[in-house]
Amino acid sequence: MSKKASLVELRQKYLRDDATVPASLVSTLEADGRAGALALAKAIKSRQAGNRSEGQRLRHMLKFENELWAQGFTLIAGVDEAGAGPCAGPVVAGAAILPLGYKLRGLDDSKKILEESTRDELAEAIKRDAIAWATGSASHEEIDTINILQAGLLAMRRAVEALKIVPDYLLVDARRVPGVPQPQRGIIKGDAQSLSIAAGAILAKTTRDRHMNELAKQHPAYGFESHKGYPTPEHLAALETHGALPFHRRSYAPVRRVLGLDPTQQDLFAVSATATRKG
Repeated sequence: MSKKASLVELRQKYLRDDATVPASLVSTLEADGRAGALALAKAIKSRQAGNRSEGQRLRHMLKFENELWAQGFTLIAGVDEAGAGPCAGPVVAGAAILPLGYKLRGLDDSKKILEESTRDELAEAIKRDAIAWATGSASHEEIDTINILQAGLLAMRRAVEALKIVPDYLLVDARRVPGVPQPQRGIIKGDAQSLSIAAGAILAKTTRDRHMNELAKQHPAYGFESHKGYPTPEHLAALETHGALPFHRRSYAPVRRVLGLDPTQQDLFAVSATATRKG
């Protein structure tokens, strides 16, 4: 502890590398008295408090899974969709069966995770660790034909059916998946209350975002890499300037206006405020 380099090494090991902190380290640093040692002790204690808080949050988000695991359901699939609000591209659903007691630091409601790179990292961890995972989608044509609500349910069913291992129970965000034999439970704001549903939501969101990023490369004037098809001012301006693309949803009012169609047709395929927030 007498050499400055030792503090640098300790900071690297216990803060950057997140190694397990020995029980006596904080008190030793505080007894050292140097400003650098005291600052490191404070930072370690702050990290420990954050870890405890994150652990409590993750345990709380397993409450539904724990109830079902206790009842003997071992293969619980969390299911959610992304892309209800955009006026371009598909709606995509994700399904994930997590291992018993699985906790992934940072896994949360995908809308709370602002960095695309962070969502991508979480998605890779879910794909690596899950017992099974899958995605399903419904195209813009299907959305225009059967409406966004039914298309979202269709995408969910396709995600569940694509799982390589058949689940014995489904936890679903805010609804129930039609046409599947498994018992299931819809949970309001499920992606903020269930780690399994949050995992499905991350898979759905990242899969759809990658698809929209590819479309952005093909159509750079529209800015899909930033708005992902949502009716932002940037997107609406591009629609007015360049017109609708084949994968724009013809049942959505902004697209109908550009095409000179009756915008009141949107009443048949309403994009509610809830749907816009959810996507």
